[in-house]
Amino acid sequence: MNASRVPQAVVFDLGKVLLDFDYGILARRMASQSSVSAEEILAVVNQTPLLHRYETGLISDREFYDAVVMATGFRGTEEEFLNWFGDIFTEIVPMVALQGKLVRRGVPTYVFSNTNAQAIRYVRTSFDFYRQFTGEVLSYEVHSMKPDSRIYEAVERVTGHSGQDLLYLDDRPENIAAGDSRGWQTWIHADAVETVSRVSALMGL
Repeated sequence: MNASRVPQAVVFDLGKVLLDFDYGILARRMASQSSVSAEEILAVVNQTPLLHRYETGLISDREFYDAVVMATGFRGTEEEFLNWFGDIFTEIVPMVALQGKLVRRGVPTYVFSNTNAQAIRYVRTSFDFYRQFTGEVLSYEVHSMKPDSRIYEAVERVTGHSGQDLLYLDDRPENIAAGDSRGWQTWIHADAVETVSRVSALMGL
């Protein structure tokens, strides 16, 4: 993190930064009502071209469900599948506390995530911290995924900031590199204690 001035807004990746997630939870639940194993279900839903299409908004909830059913023989309802698909998250408590501290100090905070409609519906209703964000930039709404430049341009439009005025936290180096190329202040998140320490020092918390 090479800081030349205090950022005006902090941009958080969601998965593996504020919320841990495990598609294995979904796969194990589905397996009892499917024609294939949990391992095969995981191969269908976790970081695949199908998920990419869903997370760029190219297919609807129903189209995603239908494709998963075709691939796995899942016999449950669409509602059941979508509920399970959302219920895979747990808070990363120190990072959620950091976001709360920034909010209380009046620092604008934004979600910047490669994600899908059902995940966000679940997160909005299940985690109070999410509703404290100033705004959000979500891949399925923008029809672009990190590290594509278009979604970074969307962050600059939504926040009204660019360059050193933005601090961006993400766990994936390729996503951070794209922020670096735009002159943002960035930090590759690997350890919550270290991230909280670095951000707190930079922001004067």
